[in-house]
Amino acid sequence: MFSQSTTLMSSAVDGPRADLVPTAEMHLEVGCHPPLNNNKKKKKKTNMASFYSDEWRAICDKFNNAQNLTEVESRNDPENDPFRSKYKARELLREIYCSLKSLEAGDGEQDADGGESGDQLPTEQPVDDQKEEGLFSRGFSGDSPAGKRAAKLGAVEYFLGVNHVDTEELSAGQEHLMNCMKLLERCGVSSENVSLFINVRNQLGILWAGRDETEMAQEYLEKAESIYQRYMKEDGTPPTDMTEYFSAEENLLTHQERIKRFELAYTHTMYYLAQVYRNLGQKERAATYCHCTLQRQLQLNQFNPMEWALNAAALSQYYIPKGRYMEGRHCLAAATVVSGLAGEVPSEAVAQESEAESERREQLRQKRAEMARCWIKYCLNLLQDAKKLLEDNIGELDTDRQDELRRARRRQEEEEEKGRKSALLFGSEDTFDSIASVEEKVMCLLPLDFTEARAVFLVGQNYVTQAKEYYQMDGYVTDHIEILQDHSALFRALAFFEEDLERRCKMHKRRVDMLEPICNDLNSQYYLMIRRQLMFELAETYSDMMDLKLTLANRQADAQASDSHTIKKFNHLCSASAKFFQMFLDSLCSPEGKPPEHLEEEVLRPALVARFRVARLHSKLISSSPAVQLENLDSSLQNYKYVVQYCEAHPEAAAAVETELELSKEMVGLLPLKINRIKARMAANN
Repeated sequence: MFSQSTTLMSSAVDGPRADLVPTAEMHLEVGCHPPLNNNKKKKKKTNMASFYSDEWRAICDKFNNAQNLTEVESRNDPENDPFRSKYKARELLREIYCSLKSLEAGDGEQDADGGESGDQLPTEQPVDDQKEEGLFSRGFSGDSPAGKRAAKLGAVEYFLGVNHVDTEELSAGQEHLMNCMKLLERCGVSSENVSLFINVRNQLGILWAGRDETEMAQEYLEKAESIYQRYMKEDGTPPTDMTEYFSAEENLLTHQERIKRFELAYTHTMYYLAQVYRNLGQKERAATYCHCTLQRQLQLNQFNPMEWALNAAALSQYYIPKGRYMEGRHCLAAATVVSGLAGEVPSEAVAQESEAESERREQLRQKRAEMARCWIKYCLNLLQDAKKLLEDNIGELDTDRQDELRRARRRQEEEEEKGRKSALLFGSEDTFDSIASVEEKVMCLLPLDFTEARAVFLVGQNYVTQAKEYYQMDGYVTDHIEILQDHSALFRALAFFEEDLERRCKMHKRRVDMLEPICNDLNSQYYLMIRRQLMFELAETYSDMMDLKLTLANRQADAQASDSHTIKKFNHLCSASAKFFQMFLDSLCSPEGKPPEHLEEEVLRPALVARFRVARLHSKLISSSPAVQLENLDSSLQNYKYVVQYCEAHPEAAAAVETELELSKEMVGLLPLKINRIKARMAANN
């Protein structure tokens, strides 16, 4: 999901860590063994231990302490001993494991396989769909005494596995998780163990994904998904949570809390699958799973508002380039509403008084600025797609096409309403109206005229202002300039819809005013690529203004009266455009000023187009002096020749500039004739 800047649901779900990489790994110590029993007399079976026995309560207390160390105390561990609490929790879990094995041996029960072992177990190959039936019907029932014993031992192995993964001992973590899988192999899926079946596969999916074994991760996670779906179809009762294996009877969870935890485990499955599908290049599937994950988080009320909002905004960037503006707008509107749940940004004065408030202020400002940038992209893409749909073969608005699309607008609106009903929508009873209210502020259909385009432009410009409040030039040079470039692009897209050429020219002037000072001030040593982008855009903008001024001059009835002023303005714009194209070309040269013999692929087309445009601009400069005319035409000819000669020397380059190359060849043939005519006139006058 989702770009820019944003890892899908990095902390919106308090789930297991998914970003671990193998480091120095530890081997497991040899596991405990049941004590020898010399008493030949068989003991009566007691199902490990009664809920009410002191021995069982001691096990439960140890487990609660281990959980507290893992989830609470570990947050306060010192930097020089970051896993202190988790190591203590590990020792308690090992003691619990030994106690369970002792109780099992004391009860005379057969070992249910598994346990802490120094031997590396082979990795389980996930069951394929044809064998899935066995998960629900094989071996003894998960609800039987033997099934419950296996689940308890498996849960300890699971928590030991998570503990080792959290402390970056991945091989040991994998071994414990596989021991859990082995213990469950003899059990059918039931309400007693289905949570463990799913959670252990989630963890193994994370583990293999962290090793870039994406397909292995996919198999574990898809199996977890299928187990959940089948359990809900065939049983659906609130299943026992793994922590309840070690809870006194009076501390068992309510049905509502069981459902919540079980659904949260499945939400983790969806979340991890979204990442797996993204890494496999299955973008549509990844987006669907991301969307479902976000919706489930809302339903379960298990989310961090700003993280959720940022991920919803990032998801919009999948839909927008595909032209799915209804879905993109919905994601952004939901992000805007949910981000409001995080509260107001603390004032600067409040932030200075508290380090926590200062950090909160920084995070809220940054994340809301990132969301604003996603809104900018929405508005910009909407305008640009409309422009592509409406422009004719010379880049002007096709009025016939415009009328045709207007007639089709009612059908589009009906289709939008149908699409909305079938789309995956975010929200709850509390947020649906608020989200719809935000959506109404900007259209999701392509604008067809200046009025509609301007409404979209103003929304985008408002978010430009918001984004720039955080991403200022001082400290965020690259981000600030990218926002300015988007602002310039908004003006350019809006100008397409403007029929008044004078106003259109003023819009381009706004672009020049915001970009030229930045371009001139940037240091090429550190920001060469950005400067090149700005040079090229400024050159094109001045060229667009020049063409507009020429069109205006041709329309004027009193052309003679304005000739001098018009020519001066025209030449200024023409020279400015040529200057920035030449600056771009000079940036490609060696320190000695020598042009490159071979143009790299990323600059091939821009460089040849710049040469072509410089040639065209020099030929358009107006002068009453024949000598200046000759100088301009000769410069034009040399640049046209460069395009032709480069493509002859590098035939593969011709495909990148087919139109420009054809025109350059034509001008190389025509310009010498024009030059010779001027020379002949000059000779006759002399």
